[in-house]
Amino acid sequence: MKHIPRKRFGQNFLTDQGVIQSIVRAIDPRPGDVMVEIGPGLGALTDPLLDILPHLNVVEIDRDIIARLENNYPKSKLTIHAGDALKFDFATLGERIRVVGNLPYNISTPILFHLTEYVSNIIDMHFMLQKEVVERMVGDPSSPEYGRLSVMLQYRYSMELQFIVPPDAFDPAPKVESAIVRMIPYAELPYPAKDEALFAAIVTAAFGQRRKTLRNTLKAYLDDAGFAALGIDAGLRAENLGVREFVAMANYCHQKM
Repeated sequence: MKHIPRKRFGQNFLTDQGVIQSIVRAIDPRPGDVMVEIGPGLGALTDPLLDILPHLNVVEIDRDIIARLENNYPKSKLTIHAGDALKFDFATLGERIRVVGNLPYNISTPILFHLTEYVSNIIDMHFMLQKEVVERMVGDPSSPEYGRLSVMLQYRYSMELQFIVPPDAFDPAPKVESAIVRMIPYAELPYPAKDEALFAAIVTAAFGQRRKTLRNTLKAYLDDAGFAALGIDAGLRAENLGVREFVAMANYCHQKM
């Protein structure tokens, strides 16, 4: 029986076999990997992954798809974690896991931030996302794509856009292009923040009003003397600063507390 994609779950099922094989090559699964797939859908990636892996974990919220998965795969090969990936405890899968998936566009950013809570458990992640989101993730300072998402993810991950996936690779075809991104957590943070909550708050405030200068957006945190001490031009906008500068501001403020 054909599964009807559900809009509330943001379902677009990958069908292009060439694209599927390219994704599997990018992931490069090995038999000893502990891997979890978010949103396996109709098994486009699940099948080729299980051709290599002896076992795979999947997180799926759609009851109809869960029933289909239970019918198609033995429990010895596939462990199904029924529920919302945004609430799933990825640490229960072990200390060295690999994460893959075609993430629903409507909740892709919240899932990325949720997974950051388990970064110490993760070896790497490979996701298909809306191309615009991936471009924001990997964007360079002073580019139109660069923003809060760029800074928060680049703080913790080395990321690379692998390749673009056209709409006609899916059923139903989305209205936008997709892209594959590789995310590898840093073994040691290049620029560690002494207070990560403060760092996140400063990044959020700085990008809260993109057209305003840092002097205006961060006046609750830094005065002109503070910017001068850091060697940062208060007349710049948030988009002009890299991760290092945001961490420097956060650490300066932390020391002043």
